[in-house]
Amino acid sequence: MRLEHVSRLARPFSSASAPSPVAGCGAHLNPALEQLCGEIDAAFAAAEAHPGASFGQRVRLALQRAIADPRVLRPDQRASDPQNYCRHLLAADPLNRYAIAALVWEPGQASPVHGHRTWCGYAVIEGALEETLYRWDALGHRAIETRRHPRSSGAVSYVDAGRGAIHRLGNPADAAARAVSLHVYGVAGEQIATHVNDLLAA
Repeated sequence: MRLEHVSRLARPFSSASAPSPVAGCGAHLNPALEQLCGEIDAAFAAAEAHPGASFGQRVRLALQRAIADPRVLRPDQRASDPQNYCRHLLAADPLNRYAIAALVWEPGQASPVHGHRTWCGYAVIEGALEETLYRWDALGHRAIETRRHPRSSGAVSYVDAGRGAIHRLGNPADAAARAVSLHVYGVAGEQIATHVNDLLAA
């Protein structure tokens, strides 16, 4: 099999959280995840063959197609945690180039303000999220809020590593229901809780 299927539930996110032990492993990825992985593999191949090719655009399109398939997540991969948002690790590239996860957000749950140590993309599968964007104030050593955007079901985003795309993502406290998003990060599966976010003061 081309990919390691981990399908595990990590502890709810905090700045000090680490992945929990694998709770169970399946033998195969579902067709939607297999296609997503194949398209990300193809994006890497295209970027290597043609350095001018848009890797980010290919990842965005792959996520857009993945969330259109109702089979992309099982019900247990949409499970939430009442204390904080949680991350279900779905698949990890054996070459350690990327990992795929589902994030589940109850109303009022949000990420910390962060930049990115790696490229990453996400798409909203269920419900709606709110994304708050920031700019980095190098003199004040803090992130300054610039604007907020609703991210409804079907929204797709991609950013490169660095502090040029600082944000906070969450499910508003007055939301009527949970939200679920699908994320791809440019890290190995075991690094998904530790090597993605560059936590910043705001």
